[in-house]
Amino acid sequence: MITPEGFDDFVVTRSPRLLRTAFLLTRDWALAEDLLQTALARAWEAWRRVEGDPEPYVRRIIVNTYASSWRRRWRGELPTADLPESGECADPYQTVDDRERLWRALGGLPRRQRAVLVLRYFEDLSEIETAETLGCSVGTVKSQASRALAKLRLDETFAPEGVRQ
Repeated sequence: MITPEGFDDFVVTRSPRLLRTAFLLTRDWALAEDLLQTALARAWEAWRRVEGDPEPYVRRIIVNTYASSWRRRWRGELPTADLPESGECADPYQTVDDRERLWRALGGLPRRQRAVLVLRYFEDLSEIETAETLGCSVGTVKSQASRALAKLRLDETFAPEGVRQ
């Protein structure tokens, strides 16, 4: 099978960055690899129609595929009133624990807000690039980012040790 011109080079050079985006959305390496593979397969089909830099196009496929797959599938998670205890002792693994709390907090955000934070702050896209990727206005990106950050600020997981309930 003949691949479209430039597609192989694109996959080799850009896949690590795109895989990171997929991982930040899914929070699971296996799901991220599947998501990237699906996005690249869809991009391959439309490769000849892609104009300019193809990375934003493929990134948008990743975000849209992620959003639509979530709508179709029930995850089987049930809410609970009992939260797991957080570690109170200072240890050399605190950074890992902090990162895990951040992942959980991000996972608790609505999908659109999580996508905005991933693209804006982890992928370092501008508001305009994020809006183009998500297919929305810059104002929507700003409001979704603001709401997401406000939710994270109110999350008791990030409260100082003496303030937690």
